[in-house]
Amino acid sequence: MHRTHTVIDSPVGPLTLVADGGTLTAVYMEQQRHRPAEETFGERDPSPLVFGQVAEQLGEYFAGERTEFTLPLAPRGTAFQRTVWDALCDIPYGETLSYGQLAERIGRPGAARAVGLANGRNPISIVVPCHRVIGSTGQLTGYGGGIERKRHLLDFERGALAPLGGSGGATLW
Repeated sequence: MHRTHTVIDSPVGPLTLVADGGTLTAVYMEQQRHRPAEETFGERDPSPLVFGQVAEQLGEYFAGERTEFTLPLAPRGTAFQRTVWDALCDIPYGETLSYGQLAERIGRPGAARAVGLANGRNPISIVVPCHRVIGSTGQLTGYGGGIERKRHLLDFERGALAPLGGSGGATLW
């Protein structure tokens, strides 16, 4: 596979998009926990052929025009992590689940802590909505991009923040 990356602007700061053979493998925020070293992202390629659809869909999301993503994804992780990440995509826009509820959804009711660890390792931020998972008491708990970004994304999805005008929420640099 040929790994490439680009950086786009967004309301939550620059996002680094990484693809392998044209398929999205990562969306990293600046100073994100578990963000790998930049030299692992491959060559920089702002080509619309590789990243145009991702930037377009993120732009629509931040403009309030898109509530789910339809992108081919190939996150790298263990079988358990991928099961958790797949389940994250089933949490509806603007809604939240606790780690325990997510563990129950995947048929592992005693694995809330393991679900939390897998959630924290999600390499495709926003598109795979790990920000929609909260603590059992309803509190915002750890988020790889930081609690303020998590709060921003949840407030945005609940309509507490105005979307950006048009589809200009994410632009290629």
